[in-house]
Amino acid sequence: MLKRLLTISVLFLALPLLLNAEDQKARIKGPINITSETLTADNKAHTALFENNVVAKTTDLTIHSDKMLVYYKEDGGTVTKIEATGNVKVLRESRIITSKSAIYYADEEKVIFTGEPRAMDGDNVVSGTKITYFMGNDRFQVENSKVILKSKKDR
Repeated sequence: MLKRLLTISVLFLALPLLLNAEDQKARIKGPINITSETLTADNKAHTALFENNVVAKTTDLTIHSDKMLVYYKEDGGTVTKIEATGNVKVLRESRIITSKSAIYYADEEKVIFTGEPRAMDGDNVVSGTKITYFMGNDRFQVENSKVILKSKKDR
């Protein structure tokens, strides 16, 4: 049950960040492995807390954070919310998203990055005070945005 919960929790946090909803099932490759120095599961509160050097990996995606708290429903462990805090870093191909915290809301299909969020793809950078990713329509909203785009000539 705990392995299933861990697999579901990382799946819901990681893949929506970088894939649109239709591509998610086709792009999942390999098992999802989570490592941390400490794991505390609370079945009464329906949470699983990973602490210290948290690394979640699939074949083509890696998430790093200091702490990851997963909330799930009692009936089968369906994930409702995930809070990743402290040095959050999501890596996939050439894309990197960093922030101090990220919260995934399953019912709303969105991820909110706060604490100096920054998305980078090669030399292109988008930053702001808050980056919200709406997974259903593969759309980002950036508050107080700053964008640096480099043309191929500049590289």
